[in-house]
Amino acid sequence: MDILSSYNLIIGASVIIILSFWFNGISKKTNIPSVLMLIVLGLILQYVLKYLVPETPNFSGGLEILGIIGLIMIVLEAALELELKREKLVPILKSMAIALIGLVGSAYVAALILYQFTPGMSMQSAWLYATPLSILSSAIIIPSVSGLSEVKKEFHIYESTFSDIMGIMMFYYLIGGLNPAEDTGMSGFVGNLALTIGIGLATSYAIILIFQQIKSQAKLFLLIAVLLLLYAIGKKFHLSSLIIILIFGLVIANVKLFFPGKMAVFLENEKLRQIYHELHIITLETAFVVRTFFFVVFGLSIAITSLFSLNVALISILIVLSIYGIRFLILRIFMGKDILPQLYVAPRGLITVLLFYAIPTEAQVPNFESGILLFVIIATSLVMTWAMIKDKRKMNTLLDEIDEEYAERNEAEDLLRNGTEAALNGETEIEGQPEK
Repeated sequence: MDILSSYNLIIGASVIIILSFWFNGISKKTNIPSVLMLIVLGLILQYVLKYLVPETPNFSGGLEILGIIGLIMIVLEAALELELKREKLVPILKSMAIALIGLVGSAYVAALILYQFTPGMSMQSAWLYATPLSILSSAIIIPSVSGLSEVKKEFHIYESTFSDIMGIMMFYYLIGGLNPAEDTGMSGFVGNLALTIGIGLATSYAIILIFQQIKSQAKLFLLIAVLLLLYAIGKKFHLSSLIIILIFGLVIANVKLFFPGKMAVFLENEKLRQIYHELHIITLETAFVVRTFFFVVFGLSIAITSLFSLNVALISILIVLSIYGIRFLILRIFMGKDILPQLYVAPRGLITVLLFYAIPTEAQVPNFESGILLFVIIATSLVMTWAMIKDKRKMNTLLDEIDEEYAERNEAEDLLRNGTEAALNGETEIEGQPEK
């Protein structure tokens, strides 16, 4: 019997989605990231396939496609939830600064560690390997912080989204430096960024004006196809395509801001609200499915034996310690003493894996252990899990204390009320007695 037949693949894919939904439920109750469960599921399937199939298929090509689509959906999902208001300007700029400084600082220290401990690693290659390891994973963070306060949740959404975008831009800027003939320097990078923002705004206005006129009900996947097309064409022209996706999400989520005054006459508000609502649902569902298969396929493709290398453990532990050390300093400077659990919410994930597979052949180092990648992803996810569970217990304890305080207050009020009523009843009886 062919294990990889069409029906078996359909059964397998359906079971994986069902399990992923179940993992999400477990994650909400325990704060263990569902991503870790999906990676473990992939590892289990890897050994099952080795037992059942003589030659395990190569999943690297599918992993890259899933990663790109997942990245687009996750950034779009985050952008659709961001409200641009005057009072949120400071939190947005603060989150951007923290994301940028954390990215560059973590990449610099990680590059030094890789350069020192990996034979044959040049500093240029070290920066390329270090950058993916320094990017926060919005794919893990955004679903995991729903239980935090609104202010902290918004901070993590802003920070992780900015980290994704700036990390990708930094990675491809470093790749440009590998070929001096194509390297345009900082001025070319700034020009590329300005051009990308201009194209993002222009296409966003055009898409909104055109799509609100389409009468067909089946237009949401057409919209997603247009966004995927823009992203792919942008990458062909070496633009920071993810910014185009981010700008579109921000524009459609904040149409009143981008269509002020008399420009509002071009909008059909009812249709736009419907498009926004349906796009939000489809993006959420698509991001869930793509994220599910990405991390399962990642689990299928990794070599678990690489985790048991002493050199891998040493380099990984040093990188993880540097991540939290740098993050502690940045958060204390920008946010003061209230830095928990934000300090420990710094997992690596989808972008890390995706960019690792995008390192050009000329910059690849044969002696680099891929187990470092897995070790850092698992370690940072576990640290976040511990912090979120601890924060949840702290919140539950605080709620219990509030409940006890309310109960004591209500009991005291009842006693006082009963005492007052008793006193009043006593006075009534005395007043009602006949005079002697």
